[in-house]
Amino acid sequence: MSEKTPLLHYRLTAGSTPDTKNACKHSGAKADKSGKRKTKEESTRKLGVLFGVVIPTLLSMFSVVVFLRIGFVVGQAGLYQSIAMFLVAYFIITMTVLSVCAISTNGALDAGEGAAGPYQMLPSGYWWSLLYGTALLFLCFLVCLVGAHIYAKATFIILIIVAAVLTSIFTSFFIVGPVVVILPDASVLNSTSLSAANYTGFKLHTLEDNLMPSYTVDYTTGTMMSFATVFAVMFNGCTGIMAGSNMSGDLKNPSHSIPRGTLTAVIITFITYNFLSLLSAWTCERHLLQKDYSFLGDINVWPPMVTIGIYSSTMSAAMSNLIGASRILYALSKDNLFGGVLALARKTSRSGNPWASVIVSWLLVQVVLFAGKLNTIAGIVTIFFLLVYAAVNLACLALEWASAPNFRPSFRCFTWHTCALGILGCLIMMFLINAVYAFASIAFMLLLLMLIHYLGPMSNWGYISQALIFHQVRKFLLRLDVRKDHVKFWRPQLLLMVANPRSSTSLMTFINDLKKSGLYVLGHVKLGVLDGLPSDPLQSRYDSWLSLVDHLNIKAFVNLTLADSVRHGVQSLLFITGFGGMRPNTLVLGFYDDCTPQDHLQGKVLQSRGHGLNAVSPSIDPCEQRTPFFHNVRVADDPKDYQEEEYVSVIADAVKMGKNVTLARYFDQFNREEVLASGRKIGGSRSKTAPFVDVWPLNLLRPDICGYVDTCSLFLLQLACVLKETRAWSQARLRLFLCVEDGCSLKEEEERKLQAMLKELRISAQVQMVAWDQVVALHWQRQRHIKEGNGIVSALNEKREGRDGEGASKESAIQKFPNNAAQLTDEYICAVNNLIRRHGAPPPAVRFLYLPRPPADTSRYRAYLHHLDLLSRDLGPTLLIHGVTPVVTTDL
Repeated sequence: MSEKTPLLHYRLTAGSTPDTKNACKHSGAKADKSGKRKTKEESTRKLGVLFGVVIPTLLSMFSVVVFLRIGFVVGQAGLYQSIAMFLVAYFIITMTVLSVCAISTNGALDAGEGAAGPYQMLPSGYWWSLLYGTALLFLCFLVCLVGAHIYAKATFIILIIVAAVLTSIFTSFFIVGPVVVILPDASVLNSTSLSAANYTGFKLHTLEDNLMPSYTVDYTTGTMMSFATVFAVMFNGCTGIMAGSNMSGDLKNPSHSIPRGTLTAVIITFITYNFLSLLSAWTCERHLLQKDYSFLGDINVWPPMVTIGIYSSTMSAAMSNLIGASRILYALSKDNLFGGVLALARKTSRSGNPWASVIVSWLLVQVVLFAGKLNTIAGIVTIFFLLVYAAVNLACLALEWASAPNFRPSFRCFTWHTCALGILGCLIMMFLINAVYAFASIAFMLLLLMLIHYLGPMSNWGYISQALIFHQVRKFLLRLDVRKDHVKFWRPQLLLMVANPRSSTSLMTFINDLKKSGLYVLGHVKLGVLDGLPSDPLQSRYDSWLSLVDHLNIKAFVNLTLADSVRHGVQSLLFITGFGGMRPNTLVLGFYDDCTPQDHLQGKVLQSRGHGLNAVSPSIDPCEQRTPFFHNVRVADDPKDYQEEEYVSVIADAVKMGKNVTLARYFDQFNREEVLASGRKIGGSRSKTAPFVDVWPLNLLRPDICGYVDTCSLFLLQLACVLKETRAWSQARLRLFLCVEDGCSLKEEEERKLQAMLKELRISAQVQMVAWDQVVALHWQRQRHIKEGNGIVSALNEKREGRDGEGASKESAIQKFPNNAAQLTDEYICAVNNLIRRHGAPPPAVRFLYLPRPPADTSRYRAYLHHLDLLSRDLGPTLLIHGVTPVVTTDL
């Protein structure tokens, strides 16, 4: 007996996917009187509750166990433990049925599957049993090969036969007098064993003798019985509850029929099994129950009646199982869940019957028949049953916990408690029956899940994992209170603005290393306005961006926006990106220069996890998504999307909003694979070519301001330390450059303070003192000329306007020379650039430089950007960083 895993999936909007549309075209769809189109499959749905659910479920549950194993259960376990076994079994089954009913009443159902079992008469023996089982299985195979409709037509006749047999069994208990039953030869173990046993009729002492358990050796397998082994055999007679769900493709109203029909069948079988157990314990000696599993035929008014019932129930359960198994196998192959492994099972006849799956299922069942005895395979089969039921309960529990609005089944007699109890009951009984088989079956299920995950294609069925993740993420985001933020637990949360990902792949991968388990968002601004457009042009582009994220193997979100300018778009993204305490705290921009961008994706076939970059989204017309939505890179003559002033305005806006700012330059020259390969350990020791990360924490554009411990300097150190702590950059070495004047008395003191600070911050770095007397002299020389000019202007203004005009004259001077940036010369900045390059041997993988705050006067934006250009020119991959928030602490 076997029952395949149920394939219950529901669609809330039938015919909404491309597959269902094509199915309608080729399935002979026709219109009914209301004008609605009806497919051939839908037009054949004629079964109601009785014939579609109750009868198939009863026939699946009333297999050979009811005729051959009731005496075995009572004889071994006694009446008390037998009833306890049925209560446990039906508790598990009832919890599972409630879950099935909940799922089945939450949308439209497709077809599913059922259960089977062999028994032999006439000459006995292993080969005779195999011959009988093979013959019956072949007959079932022929029926299934022709079509499932033959079995559907025969179910009513089979039910009448089984009902008649059960009636004769119950009647025989009351009308047959005491009789001596000759035991089968196989049950007589030796010459001293009794060869006969008594059917006593209704005797109180017989009932008293059969109340308590008396476990002995099973004469069919020669093994000692126990509660777990007897339960394993008995539980096979309680299975088959999925038979009604398997007929969902033939039901008029599955959501109405499945709950009512399945629960009705479960109640009927529960009453029947317990009543039959009571009658057996009340009328049969223990020896008879233990040594003659076919005693119901021996005490029947017409013994062949039981034989007819055995074969009828066996045939019906076997056909139901074989049909269901073949449909399951066909569904797996059609959905391509295991790649091309099941490609052969996809073949069907002209009428749609999956004949290849029927053949494969028949061969697999034929292999099982070689076990020969029901009790031999009962343990592993029962464990698989329990695993299936646990999976059904888990699916319903996941749907309930996900709190998805579309999960609103009309059957409400279930809660997450019933699902959890069903899962717990299944797991407990699995390990009680056989812990080794239980672990093996769970491992097998996990293996199948892994194969489906890695080999299965992307689908539009919907993933319960996504609903659960959403529910949990929402809950924890609400608990992530920004009022409880502390610098001790600060982490980078980065928003990288990408103009065109074709030219930014190296930067995107580097920033992924820099995030250190923090938030990483790829932002993009498309210029335009929604007015006049038929729909949002960005929705169709998310698939390409997400596929690129998969291809680059980075952990990033994507956020696209439509705006009339880049500045307004960045403002929008800074305002709206993230939720609660998970919002970007650092804006990363590419550098504004005249370099022609390079296309790093040209000629590459981008593959993502599970699907390619050109994968078709179920919500988009396939004709509209043939190529990725990444435009060609800008050529030298093409105009830029925005000018220098707007670029600096973006930086200023971010600083005003309390965001740290990072400008990335020359990352088109950055090759992550080459850089990290040079830092790998060789022979257990660090390679001499380990990558360097250079940090210049001084504001090189303001040499008149001394100090290395301001917020921005510490932010540089923190980001460099974060980069080094990542696994990929763990072999990198930090070099910290401290600029001092050679004759300054504070040189040793500054170095000592810096070393102490690095120790307190747990930052390992190589400190290098850099003498820059000649460089800074250029600045001081220029500043003296500026001061003299300022003095002349101030004197003239005071003389002209008098004492009352002092404030105005100072304002005029400030407007002319708004900050120290106006006092910088190209000569000085180029000297600083040369200083950085001279002290960059061997060349570092990346440099961290101090980014000054943009000037308050917007007229100085071009000069500010020009100074940054001169400062970072030809330095290789460089990050110019301005920090505005505290990020380090020495507290534990």
